[in-house]
Amino acid sequence: MNHPTDPHEMTQASSPVGTYAGYMPGFGNDFETEALPGALPQGMNSPQRCNYGLYGEQLSGTAFTANPPERTWCYRIRPSVKHSHRYEKIDLPYWKSAPCVDPDVISLGQYRWDAVPHSDQGLTWLTGMRTMTTAGDVNTQVGMASHIYLITESMVDDYFYSADSELLVVPQEGRLRFATELGIIDLEPKEIAILPRGLVYRVEVLDGPARGFVCENYGQKFELPGRGPIGANCMANPRDFKAPVAAFEDREVSSTVTVKWCGQFHTTKIDQSPLDVVAWHGNYAPYKYDLRTYCPVGAILFDHPDPSIFTVLTAPSGQPGTANIDFVLFRERWMVAEDTFRPPWYHKNIMSELMGNIYGQYDAKPQGFVPGGMSLHNMMLPHGPDRDAFEKASNANLGPDKLDNTMSFMFETRFPQHLTPFAANEAPLQDDYIDCWTSLEKKFDGTPGKK
Repeated sequence: MNHPTDPHEMTQASSPVGTYAGYMPGFGNDFETEALPGALPQGMNSPQRCNYGLYGEQLSGTAFTANPPERTWCYRIRPSVKHSHRYEKIDLPYWKSAPCVDPDVISLGQYRWDAVPHSDQGLTWLTGMRTMTTAGDVNTQVGMASHIYLITESMVDDYFYSADSELLVVPQEGRLRFATELGIIDLEPKEIAILPRGLVYRVEVLDGPARGFVCENYGQKFELPGRGPIGANCMANPRDFKAPVAAFEDREVSSTVTVKWCGQFHTTKIDQSPLDVVAWHGNYAPYKYDLRTYCPVGAILFDHPDPSIFTVLTAPSGQPGTANIDFVLFRERWMVAEDTFRPPWYHKNIMSELMGNIYGQYDAKPQGFVPGGMSLHNMMLPHGPDRDAFEKASNANLGPDKLDNTMSFMFETRFPQHLTPFAANEAPLQDDYIDCWTSLEKKFDGTPGKK
């Protein structure tokens, strides 16, 4: 802090980046940041000559006529065309894109998996990605895919960007560093990261092996959901999203850039690191978010509300009443509703629900839904609590109860999610999952007032 000597002079913070070192707070803000003093032009975007001999370049996340536009101006050592050369197609057989409909795989059903185990094989962000489901069509930029990542090795002089999608990363085990064009994001379990379409980065292992979940969003980018009558507070607050401050590399070293484009992967060889943005300003940027800052809301008298009250982020579909993707979080919270069946009720949903467990026990499935595991309940397929959960909730003494040591999530989409061959044949599928409802009893006997 700069302490004033004049009693009328205000005390000013010494750093403009806020209270979280290395990051700037706010979702969708227009940020500005520079790694070298004077590298960021003031009062204009494209000066005739940039300081330090930098090149000005715009990264656009929307069409030029969009209102508001999503774009970031970058001031870099080389323009991006120097980080691109002739491309060679490569195969990453476990990373699939929609449409991926295998005639030998049945996606109709209720499915659940144990945590995908780590491999003895050295795996990076690219080679360790395992697609579980796909939905929609990557070529028309609608829908999504869900993945598990298994990582043991850092990318070295190796970089990646997706022209197809933004990626929502949900760690479950281990710590990763995303060294991006716009700065550094360190990520650990109980946090998420959002990596925009077109952003170049490499992924390093800080603490491994690392495992987690990825939602690949082909459609409109994630945004904060409208709160409606909830108002301005609770749920995910914009200030808790953190964009990185500028950081750059000036390294002359043989490197590889891999691009995902229309579901295919191509590599190009270059002679330097592409992470050379010295300064930037704009609103198209990566973020991290601490899930522990999510403030749940819920019923405080009776009834179990829809899971939409737990929506952290939503990607609109253009179809009223549905979303391309909703990212929903089920975390620790108090249960206080009176005369109410408190777990999620039985239902069929027009949306397809893929759930993952970060840690702990989910209240509707006390057994079988393990940390690192996943479940899929596709559109219009019935599901709900198993027998043990139903009996416990139906007969519980309903005092205030803290649902503790739990964090799971849902990737929900308006599209049917198709299983990949990996999900159907290699991932640890629980073949007996459907049997968890077999022992549900007929309780109806025609007696009025029976409960």
